[in-house]
Amino acid sequence: MLTRRYVNGFTYLGLLLVMAVLGLTMAMAAELWQTVSQREKEKELIFIGHQFRLALKQYRDSDDGDGTLPSRLEDLLRDVRLEDETRRYLRKIYVDPLTGTTNWGLVLDDDGGIRGVYSLSTAVPLKTTGFAKEDALFANKQSYLDWKFKIKLNEDDPDDEEE
Repeated sequence: MLTRRYVNGFTYLGLLLVMAVLGLTMAMAAELWQTVSQREKEKELIFIGHQFRLALKQYRDSDDGDGTLPSRLEDLLRDVRLEDETRRYLRKIYVDPLTGTTNWGLVLDDDGGIRGVYSLSTAVPLKTTGFAKEDALFANKQSYLDWKFKIKLNEDDPDDEEE
């Protein structure tokens, strides 16, 4: 016949086993959530980068503009080159989803105009392949610092040159 003390020992061991399994399950769920969260931030970064790229092209190619690039990101919110018209290429300066700030790295042309932007995050990207054509250079990069959303300066300028 089992003693009460012996049965309590089995209950205690069973409880410890359940707690260990529960802890392991929660750790795996947290890791999965972190991966899903980073993938969503990468998608958002790509969307925002495309918005900046489009705004920079529109600023440069503006009918009334002189073909120059903005000297600061705020110029994309209101084109100061136009006196009689207010033209906006972005509604706001986007927050970098990886750093949580509106501070962006800037790719500058020879005259100091903003040619592109990039995240200041030094984290390693999860996405390494399967990029759209305009983002093909992002493949196998070691850091988000290397994901540069830039525009061609002219038709002869290969946008795929490394900087």
